Amino acid sequence: MNLLLIEEKNVFNGCHAVITGRQLKHVHEVHRANTGDAIRIGVMNGLMGSGRITSLSGQEMSVDIVLDMQPPPALPLTVLLALPRPKMLKRSLQHLAALGVKKIILMNSYRVEKSFWQSPWLSPEKIREQLVLGLEQARDTLLPEVVLEKRFKPFVEDRLPILMEGKRGLVAHPVGGQACPHQVTESAVLAIGPEGGFIEYEVDKLEQAGFERIHLGPRILRVETAVTAIVSKLYD
Repeated sequence: MNLLLIEEKNVFNGCHAVITGRQLKHVHEVHRANTGDAIRIGVMNGLMGSGRITSLSGQEMSVDIVLDMQPPPALPLTVLLALPRPKMLKRSLQHLAALGVKKIILMNSYRVEKSFWQSPWLSPEKIREQLVLGLEQARDTLLPEVVLEKRFKPFVEDRLPILMEGKRGLVAHPVGGQACPHQVTESAVLAIGPEGGFIEYEVDKLEQAGFERIHLGPRILRVETAVTAIVSKLYD
């Protein structure tokens, strides 16, 4: 945790915060902080800054705070991610949040197992938990939006064209296409398939919507690795 990310309800008079729960446990067990120590702190969807611990116990921590820094800029990127298995989903959400992606669409695909959509890790609380972990890692406060799209064809045909307006569409696919572009400047929508990739029908539908095929070379990567590699290559 490189940033103690707190809710606005935990801030009083704009200059004082009270911390409990998971973050307090982290301060005790990892930071091993003491009264008087300085910490980095941020308010969810707000400013970041520094804090000075004024009291610390096993139940709560009080911090005097100064919030005077903007969070890092968001990437101009929307990611369409074919729903991965739960363990991979957790890591992917953390990575995307840490990289600065602010809109993530979890979508269906032929190779997505139906049982994945029943996972408790798709609850709003569990999704938020993973996003917060990514924000804390990267020192960011702006929570990404996550949308679930359980039907591929209606999404691609009816809602994706609106989402694509004014943006460059890229679909990661190991067959055909061009090498992943580097240091793009325009807004983009990136589609990443499940383990095994999108089937050809799905790639065709995305191409009809204006997407270009891209690849990272001959190696086949795990989803969470491909997510990090492609996003980092697209936007330095």
